[in-house]
Amino acid sequence: MPIDSLSRRSFLSRGSLATLAVTSPLLFRSAAARADMPMPKASGALEEHLDAYIAAYMPAMNAPGMTLGLTDAGKTLRTAGYGFANIDQHVPVSTGHLFQIGSISKSFVALVLLQMRDEGKLDLRKPILDYLPGLPIYTEFGPITVHHLLTHTSGLPDNLSLFSSDPSARLVQGFKPGEHFHYCNAGFAILGLLAAKLDGKPWRNCVQARILDPLGMTATKGVITTSSRALQATGYEPFWDDQAYARQGKLAPAPNIVMDDTAGCIASTPADMARYIRMMLNHGQGPNSRIVSTESFTLFSTPYIKADDFSPTASYGYGIAVDTLDGHKILRHTGGMVAFASSIHVDLDGGAAAFASINAMQGYRPIAITEYAVRLLRADRESKPLPAPPALADPLNVDNAADYAGTFTSADGYELVFSATGKRISLIQATQSIPLQHAGGDRFISTVPESWATHTFMFGRKEAAAEQAAPGAPNTAKPQPPVVEVTYGSDWFVNAAFAGQRSFPVPADYDAFAGRYRSDSPWAGDAFVYVLKGQLVLEGEPLTRIGAALFRPGGESWMPETAEFLHIFEGKAQLLKFGGMDFWRVEVD
Repeated sequence: MPIDSLSRRSFLSRGSLATLAVTSPLLFRSAAARADMPMPKASGALEEHLDAYIAAYMPAMNAPGMTLGLTDAGKTLRTAGYGFANIDQHVPVSTGHLFQIGSISKSFVALVLLQMRDEGKLDLRKPILDYLPGLPIYTEFGPITVHHLLTHTSGLPDNLSLFSSDPSARLVQGFKPGEHFHYCNAGFAILGLLAAKLDGKPWRNCVQARILDPLGMTATKGVITTSSRALQATGYEPFWDDQAYARQGKLAPAPNIVMDDTAGCIASTPADMARYIRMMLNHGQGPNSRIVSTESFTLFSTPYIKADDFSPTASYGYGIAVDTLDGHKILRHTGGMVAFASSIHVDLDGGAAAFASINAMQGYRPIAITEYAVRLLRADRESKPLPAPPALADPLNVDNAADYAGTFTSADGYELVFSATGKRISLIQATQSIPLQHAGGDRFISTVPESWATHTFMFGRKEAAAEQAAPGAPNTAKPQPPVVEVTYGSDWFVNAAFAGQRSFPVPADYDAFAGRYRSDSPWAGDAFVYVLKGQLVLEGEPLTRIGAALFRPGGESWMPETAEFLHIFEGKAQLLKFGGMDFWRVEVD
């Protein structure tokens, strides 16, 4: 996702800005860094190369466990488990453990609907309200078709839930369908309801009969339930869910979830996922019959609209991203759940595919693993030298560290002192030196829990900031203007070179909206709203007023996401509605 985009996907993953880490400067001892981390036995040079990379990658990324499936167009080449399915009990990951695949489920939804198209039951260009007239949506910018929902171009907001706690609430479009790519989980929840209606059976039965059974995916669960929890690896999430998460931060077991929302409700094993991505390598052909027609697979894998959320070169098809890798056409997707993160790479031209999933949610996906695995498989098939593994960058390093060093002072005289040593930045507090982790662009986070860890340090430059770099990207852009300011939540500090405006008018009612809010949803946590330089800000994202208590995050005028403040009591809003969730004001330290 774009680094500056505040959506449910980015907002609910505070660690999404954290970059790759190396194994040496582990700031907190994590289970993933254990010397006895379980590893599979490698067979041959290819597996040795991949396992060596995974052995470095997992502790670097603080991943407790990982599952892996590799295939070519003919057969499964390898399934393997790494690390721990349960840290406390030292249970190693086995190939029989279920991992939640998250948004990779969207490709299952797309293929089910394309089957129905093949059967003449579905017109992809027909308005969705013709099929589901009771949907709680407004389409003031134009009719939303099935095609729009499949390609994330409907204009609807990316809500966690289609149905709000307020029965009168409706999802409202922000742009004309087809004009923009805007990732929308609610759209795929709608498509799941459509599949169930057209098939006359619940989604779990629909996907079982149409995808899982024909492909022999006997271990896969079409929905996530408590009954399958014993079969799953234990999922982990950041211990502190109200802080900016550092890569080597403490983890804790995540709460159980029950989910039938087709935006991401499938749990699977590496063997089953190898069967699934092998079907993609064969352009929709299963072991005994086609899953979809050749024509429908072409529709599935056609790049309809640019999708920078996935990569600068990616577009989006139907429930799948369409990209290139080394000149080859690939299908790819990621999946993020409360406590799992997954990735698939399917090289249609090279005849190789990979699936990987980790049992933790820290903002990243194991894309590097599946991409490297595909490159290894392809080189082996072509009898070429096996490629070297991608570099693991140190998140404490930034090439232009000296840009951020110096003293910055607030209006009331409080000083922040930043020190640069080589490529590293530290916040100096009395006798304490707090190493900062680079979070992309001019942003950094504290690596010390509960010490300047609530917000991100966001440095500002003398002129308009250049486009932010993606997490983990080398900071080697053209020379930038000098750093003159830094913000931390609502606190603003400037250095001696700052010559800009120092005071800003603040609307009288902003004080009613500012504060800390918390959701009971396992997907969320805390939300901080504050006033910064005269503007209302939600988690570092400026809010633009579009109603009395209704705001739009970000700078795009078409953005369908909204933040609404309700129940003003004793001068304070008690409820923030954002991303389809309720965040209630909390007055705690």
